[in-house]
Amino acid sequence: MIHVKRCTPIPALLFTCISTLLMLVTSDMYTLINYVGFINYLFYGVTVAGQIVLRWKKPDIPRPIKINLLFPIIYLLFWAFLLVFSLWSEPVVCGIGLAIMLTGVPVYFLGVYWQHKPKCFSDFIELLTLVSQKMCVVVYPEVERGSETEETHEDMEEQQQPIYQPTPHKDKDVAGQPQP
Repeated sequence: MIHVKRCTPIPALLFTCISTLLMLVTSDMYTLINYVGFINYLFYGVTVAGQIVLRWKKPDIPRPIKINLLFPIIYLLFWAFLLVFSLWSEPVVCGIGLAIMLTGVPVYFLGVYWQHKPKCFSDFIELLTLVSQKMCVVVYPEVERGSETEETHEDMEEQQQPIYQPTPHKDKDVAGQPQP
């Protein structure tokens, strides 16, 4: 969700800020940097690997930047070496970093994968969404109609029913000009 005037993702920024402040409570900053560093480099490698897979599986999609495949392959070789070395030298830190990352799995299953939720659970999530929208003055971003299928848009519209819908003033038209 984004702020209605500034178009910034306020709830995501607040969640990131609060979780970062909670992580700073730890007394050993070096270990925290290792946790986050390992997870970041893990995702960097997965992202580069995903780009290589997309180049092979969907070679015709538009790409603003296209480089020779040799560079990402070399990057992945170095990445694999550093990742294996990190796992070998500090397995406990890497394991805790992976455990922190895997805490998102239950959230995914509860929020996305589980389709037939009980009504009380859905009502609670809807209330939480409404309260966060009002507190942060945010709405779902406008969905652009493009080359995607109508079924995808219908699913998104069911999930994204904005609370805030600006309406023009009674005595003015949409452009803000007084009506006769």
